[in-house]
Amino acid sequence: QVQLVESGGGLVQAGGSLRLSCAVSGRIFNNYVMAWFRQAPGKEREFVTAINWSGVMTYYADSMKGRFTISKDNAKNTVYLQMNSLKPEDTAVYYCAAEQTYGGKFLRRAGDFGSWGQGTQVTVSS
Repeated sequence: QVQLVESGGGLVQAGGSLRLSCAVSGRIFNNYVMAWFRQAPGKEREFVTAINWSGVMTYYADSMKGRFTISKDNAKNTVYLQMNSLKPEDTAVYYCAAEQTYGGKFLRRAGDFGSWGQGTQVTVSS
């Protein structure tokens, strides 16, 4: 069982930056993929980005490339999401997710992930 706790959300003006953190604990294996999703009111949960457990490989949703950066501190078992040049449409609850993967496959569908954090609210004002 993996436990995930997000933090770092808040209210920021358009053009600003935020860094979200996801503290990971529990039984973790080297084949875990860590991901960030977001969900705006009335919308489906949307894939943002993911990183493998070693932190070597990352991938992003096309619309997130260039403004968002995922990283991982292996010593702290923490995954970060750096968000720059934020826009009002980035307003959402941001979730951290974890799941084992095999054969190097990257996961990007919410239904593929079995472990979730409670979410952290990000609100971007115009």
